Amino acid sequence: MSGGWCGILLRAPASPCWRLPGARRSLSRSAGGTANVFDRTMKKRQKDWAASRPDSRKYDYLREEVGSGVADRVYDVARTFPVALELSAGRGHIAQHLDKEAVQRLFLTDISDAILRQASGGEIATHVVMADEEFLPFKENTFDLVLSSLSLHWINDLPGALRQILNVLKPDGVFIGAMVGGETLYQLRCSLQLAETEREGGFSPHISPYTAVTDLGNLLGQAGFNMLTVDIDEVQVHYPSIMEVMMDLQGMGESNCAWNRRAMLHRDTILAAAAVYKEMYGKEDGSIPATFDVLYMIGWKPHESQAKAAKRGSASVSFADLSQINQDPSRK
Repeated sequence: MSGGWCGILLRAPASPCWRLPGARRSLSRSAGGTANVFDRTMKKRQKDWAASRPDSRKYDYLREEVGSGVADRVYDVARTFPVALELSAGRGHIAQHLDKEAVQRLFLTDISDAILRQASGGEIATHVVMADEEFLPFKENTFDLVLSSLSLHWINDLPGALRQILNVLKPDGVFIGAMVGGETLYQLRCSLQLAETEREGGFSPHISPYTAVTDLGNLLGQAGFNMLTVDIDEVQVHYPSIMEVMMDLQGMGESNCAWNRRAMLHRDTILAAAAVYKEMYGKEDGSIPATFDVLYMIGWKPHESQAKAAKRGSASVSFADLSQINQDPSRK
């Protein structure tokens, strides 16, 4: 981590601290049919800049942690996937945790050519393709497995992106992904809002909007996936101050790229936000926590071999009869 600070990754229960209303990602669309929340060209520049830094790998701690979590879910499927695709792969943060028993051939994609030049699939045969998740350049029914880690929260048309993922999967193929959502970085958001309101008489959005976990299952179902699994993992990283939080987000290529973002923060506002952050959320050891809500998702492309729910009304036993099971005959 920056400043010589060794961060601590912690899975923790939800913080009891006061939270201001978070920025929830809107699922509405523009008149043209596609939401346009993020400047994707800016996001590419941010990732290119982050990848070009000589110390860029020290900011990979969160991606490596979540990439390992996605890989664990691949192994849970207990199947060998002949051809797989990793979206926004970065340096191959999922692939480095996989072996040839899980994936035989892997395509790595990203919008950043700088980061792709550093990508590796470990022992797996890999192919590197510069591609945007919003416009996948692959044919229908190409992949047995599609992977994604910490990138879908920057997609403008998330429902459309999920439909494209479904399209490139083969029947009975599986999508396994992770994205930040929910209350991610609520401490930073609250501190900036309070400080900016006090110092400048109002606040602007500095943290991008995130998808709620309650929406994610609906989005996957609407895209056409079935046998869905969605779960949330809260990860806390401890920093010395707000400056290290913002510096590390920049080093990860995770700075805000929303079109309505404010270009800069005044120095007085940052100092006030740092004081608010420490006062509201500071720990006894002097550190401050930053929370990342990681939403993991699994969805399968439909196939006739998959188990199907029974037709409505086809049950042969009534729920009312369940009370009779294991009932003591002597009590009749």
